[in-house]
Amino acid sequence: MKKFSTHNKKLKDWVTKMAKMCQPDDIVWIDGSAAQKEQLEKEAIVSGELIGLNQDKLPGCVLHRTKPDDVARTEHLTFICTKKKRDAGPNNNWMAPSAAYKKARSIFKDSMRGRTMYVIPFSMGPVGSPFSKIGVELTDSRYVVLNMLIMTRAGVAALKQLEKDDHFTKCLHSKAQLDINKRLIMHFPEDNTIWSVGSGYGGNVLLGKKCLSLRIASFIARKERWLAEHMLIMGIEEPNGHIEYIAAAFPSACGKTNLAMLVPPEGLKIKGYRIWTVGDDIAWMRVDSDGQLWAINPEAGFFGVAPGTNSKTNPNMVETIKKDTIYTNVVLKPDGTVWWEGADGEVPAEGIDWIGRPWKPGMKDASGKVVLGANANSRFTAPIVNCPIASFRLEQHHGVPISAIIFGGRRAHLAPLIYESFNWQHGVFVGATMASERTAAQVGAVGEVRRDPMAMLPFCGYNMGSYFGHWLNMGKKMKKPPKIFHANWFRTDENGKFLWPGFGENLRVLEWVLDRCNNKVNAIETPIGYVPFISDIDMTGLHVPEGTLEKLFDVDKKSWIEELKGIRKFFEMFKKDLPKEMWEEYEELALRLKKQ
Repeated sequence: MKKFSTHNKKLKDWVTKMAKMCQPDDIVWIDGSAAQKEQLEKEAIVSGELIGLNQDKLPGCVLHRTKPDDVARTEHLTFICTKKKRDAGPNNNWMAPSAAYKKARSIFKDSMRGRTMYVIPFSMGPVGSPFSKIGVELTDSRYVVLNMLIMTRAGVAALKQLEKDDHFTKCLHSKAQLDINKRLIMHFPEDNTIWSVGSGYGGNVLLGKKCLSLRIASFIARKERWLAEHMLIMGIEEPNGHIEYIAAAFPSACGKTNLAMLVPPEGLKIKGYRIWTVGDDIAWMRVDSDGQLWAINPEAGFFGVAPGTNSKTNPNMVETIKKDTIYTNVVLKPDGTVWWEGADGEVPAEGIDWIGRPWKPGMKDASGKVVLGANANSRFTAPIVNCPIASFRLEQHHGVPISAIIFGGRRAHLAPLIYESFNWQHGVFVGATMASERTAAQVGAVGEVRRDPMAMLPFCGYNMGSYFGHWLNMGKKMKKPPKIFHANWFRTDENGKFLWPGFGENLRVLEWVLDRCNNKVNAIETPIGYVPFISDIDMTGLHVPEGTLEKLFDVDKKSWIEELKGIRKFFEMFKKDLPKEMWEEYEELALRLKKQ
């Protein structure tokens, strides 16, 4: 057993206790050094945990494959373990802490025998920032260590911070036997603890990510009166150097990462805008002494979905992942590079698929279904500093001031391209009722409406009724709260064709959002909120068929009255825990729709 690398008694005692349960052959402390990282990569390649790639074409890049039944977050095996079931809410799977510890302990017992336990001290957010939180993850996976070195600020600096303050999130992970029947992701908010066992997939095992940064952090944030949100943060810089920052929440498959790294469209380039990426997934937001809402991205990397990422959809991400990247479950090409469906360039004539089998395009399985080369949820992990438009304020301890919050979903016919809430309380209602329709790529009936408030349904670490109440209270703390908007890039015509081109063209919408924040333009009041005057959307260089913009901003009364039924059903889930203000907003919307 290696020497402890800390004077923190609480940490030493916890590591000793967990090692006694898991029985590793060795314990290695992660210091964050380049030399240790290189050594771990070499060991992982020798053991087969990683595959080395062509270092001339993809310097610093490696490939990893998970088990075929371990390729995504397992929501049904993810639990919030609070003393009272009500505190976890109807939005979470609940297990009593005593039962959860007992069940998980039986799987963790001796799970690291013959393996090394790695101790990863890490900071979510800049080390020492008032926003930031320290965690320590124990794991028997080199893959996890190497991902955590990208996704967090891991190593000696985080450990030194713990010498000043011994408050940290205790994160324990073991691959164990990678048995789906013995797989659990447990969160103990009251103990500031996360246990994950039986998985090797990033979303279940990089415990600084959704587990700490959203599920545990949202619980802490309510107690400490700040917000931990599933949001991108982006800056829009004008030619005079003035930058305004926007936070935005979208469920999966709604283009969150693409928006965070937007490239201004040709028609607006004459205006000289510059985009800055602060983060693509998580925002921690606090009210500062100036009464404004400020935000940081607690992460240091991107854990992005590979399929569909290319130079058209996200050129900045394509540049980001050309070096120092861990690819997971993609195709290995004969030249030692990688490919996935929707990638740039020609489809390779052959390769090794994500399971490790020889693959050719057009191959079909026994049932005649085309075999994909890359898994549909294949991933890349890349440092945010590799991004060509990474914000220079990433390490800013106070973060960035937020002018606007945008909620969004994928609605074919209901929601306009953009609308603004009437005020903060109405904005919380807009966020609480946001939803997406299922696409063909998702499990469930196509077109089925799936509620996902604030894009947080899978990630809120406590009862969402109380979460809405916390959002309402946060609005009361601010002298100048951000304006709240709702965006829908996915409205279609009667033939199912998208009315709006999206991608870089979305800057035209964001321009209007900031104009509204700065009181530069008026808007049209509708029952659901304020929509733009068509003349206030700069369409320079973008030609759409006549009548398209009218369709994009149309508010159909009948559709919204129908929508009220789904909202009521969703709200009723939370019973007495839903704030009365949400029902007030519901009734007022119903009244406005009747009056129109």
